[in-house]
Amino acid sequence: MAEPTQTAIVLSSIELTSHVRQLVLLQKESPLSFQAGQWISLKLPVGTRPPLNRAYSMAVPGTESGELTLVFDRVDGGIGSEYLCRLKAGDEVIFSGPHGHFVLPTTLDKELVFVARYTGLVPIRCMLKILFAKTPPLSVLVIAVGPREDELLFHQELLTLAMTHSRFRYLPLVAAGGEQQAVDLTLTMLQPLIEGAPKVIPMLCGTKAFVRPLRAFFVDAGYERKEVKTETYD
Repeated sequence: MAEPTQTAIVLSSIELTSHVRQLVLLQKESPLSFQAGQWISLKLPVGTRPPLNRAYSMAVPGTESGELTLVFDRVDGGIGSEYLCRLKAGDEVIFSGPHGHFVLPTTLDKELVFVARYTGLVPIRCMLKILFAKTPPLSVLVIAVGPREDELLFHQELLTLAMTHSRFRYLPLVAAGGEQQAVDLTLTMLQPLIEGAPKVIPMLCGTKAFVRPLRAFFVDAGYERKEVKTETYD
């Protein structure tokens, strides 16, 4: 059975950083119902055997009018991301979804600890908008790792959130040396916060090379594997 798809029109495409773009789509059909943290699969008319499927998380919760806000990094030589970067207002995109289980737990009885590598922050930002639309039940920590200082996504937005909400902490890190450096820096921050402390709700998002060592750290610290929510995008 063919996967159900929908069509959306591009409303805008803007540059957030020198390597990251934001694409806002508007569905032609009724607004898509999705949970913060989920993603859609774009069906792109490129590649040797189109359509080329590319998954992108929503960066903003759903709206009554149905806009879908996607944020993605432009990969050098990446057929999918380069095609998306060329889209302009009025162009159409076919997609399926929503998909994914990287969503907020039903019960928030512990501190939420989000850890993201670069654009792995996108679904987490969507969750934060849900959480801080009202007073969150407990504290929230975000550790965000970017490849350069000017590539820390939503940096000013998160700084403002930290200044205006006592229950929110934001720890930005810069790791220009690749995934292993990103893991090492993150573990340096996590170890004193996690080891010997009450359990938290860990939610990790990034590449497999980033997420898997961090999940192993939590498991070694006494967490069940199912207690560590993860999402990878490679």
